[in-house]
Amino acid sequence: MRIELMYRDDRNIGVKLERYGSEQLVGIRSVTGRKWVQEEKVWTIPYSISALELLLEAYPLDCFECDERLSQQDPYLSDRLKRHREKQLEREGSTADELWDSNRRQELQDALKARGYSSKTIKAYTSQIRRFFEKSPETETEINDVTVQKYALSLLEKGRSHAYVNQAISALKFYFRYVRKQPKSSGYIRPKKESKLPDVLSLGEVVRLLKSVDNLKHKAILYLTYTSGLRVSEVVRLRPEDCDRERNTVKVRQGKGRKDRQTLLSEMAVSVLERYIKLEKPTTWLFPGQREGRHLTERSAQKVFAKALLQAGIRKEVSIHSLRHSFATHLLENGIDLRYIQELLGHQSVRTTERYTHVSRRDIGKIQSPLDRIGGLEDSE
Repeated sequence: MRIELMYRDDRNIGVKLERYGSEQLVGIRSVTGRKWVQEEKVWTIPYSISALELLLEAYPLDCFECDERLSQQDPYLSDRLKRHREKQLEREGSTADELWDSNRRQELQDALKARGYSSKTIKAYTSQIRRFFEKSPETETEINDVTVQKYALSLLEKGRSHAYVNQAISALKFYFRYVRKQPKSSGYIRPKKESKLPDVLSLGEVVRLLKSVDNLKHKAILYLTYTSGLRVSEVVRLRPEDCDRERNTVKVRQGKGRKDRQTLLSEMAVSVLERYIKLEKPTTWLFPGQREGRHLTERSAQKVFAKALLQAGIRKEVSIHSLRHSFATHLLENGIDLRYIQELLGHQSVRTTERYTHVSRRDIGKIQSPLDRIGGLEDSE
């Protein structure tokens, strides 16, 4: 929290807190002689060394700033605030280093690997724990459910998504339970999951997008992503043998949740794929990257989509994952049963697949607006 100190007169210093919650007010109320000035929404404390020391002790981890006049006429105050900041940085650095060193990080990653977590989850959890300890003023024995709850609340106040905060809580819960072997938590209050509709392209927009690509490799990537409903992480990890051009199927190996599945391989995608394979002759990976022996990166595939979007003149705020959403939505609009779509997408629960019923025009298109039923409104004016 930022705390601003302001010159008022020779007897008083103004103190303006960034936040005035009950927790933040505990500190200022511990300073003898403090007063609240209602009309200015500011506190005052006596202009004395003892009052200043009490204020600094009350807010050991917060950032102090003083106005120009106060800073110029009181060198002691400027020097004291500088030393306070240095001490604060020293404390923060030692605490973070002590609680989150390379050994602890390795312990966490080993525990996640042993339980079969994906590399993406391991990376995400590691980053979440590091960020937590960078912000935590407590020693590890002092960290408890309340500490974690306050941290989660601070993330929400900074505008982080509910999914991000839930991931942070899950990472901390895992760390303290399986790495630090602390007693099981009594439970954290998690923010409610946000309900967001998937972004989709119309069939016409998908056709324009695919036609706009000239590079055969890029065209094959986008064709497979759409016609097979693949995640970007799945399409870049395909091997040539995963595409069965006789049975028109694609085998996805160890997709999300470490599950194998089969999905569609359209005839049009087969045509593009055969031309690509004949030209490039891929071996280990269907879409090799620049580094020998490695597949194309997800970021490269995302750039391919972004470039195609620009070339097609499509201005929607969509990502390459929107091709997967579009695949599912178009199947639903064509009357394909929700259970089949669930299998093709590899969703564990049909409730996840049901999202597409909210963006499908299959039933919405049958509903006529009351205004459209009147007709001739423009002609009557």
